[in-house]
Amino acid sequence: MTDNGAEEGKVAPAEPTVRLVDKLQEQWRKTKEHAETYPYVWGSYILVYSGLAAYLTWRWRKLRHTEDRVRALQERLKKLVEADEAKKPPSGP
Repeated sequence: MTDNGAEEGKVAPAEPTVRLVDKLQEQWRKTKEHAETYPYVWGSYILVYSGLAAYLTWRWRKLRHTEDRVRALQERLKKLVEADEAKKPPSGP
């Protein structure tokens, strides 16, 4: 007797992969047809999302620049406090 369960186990993992690839290819084909049919819609998508990406990039860079300035000021303040503490005479009883 042959074990049909073992044979099915060998075939089963390959099927979902094939289905996934077919599904992705079909979705790509539909998207391509839609883009060819409605180019202005896709152009507006590109314009809006690239503008959003540019704005977010600008804000991120501005935030990073502000953080760098704050770190530099904190370091400068730390050095001033250390220098001030070094100038004070030790207090004793």
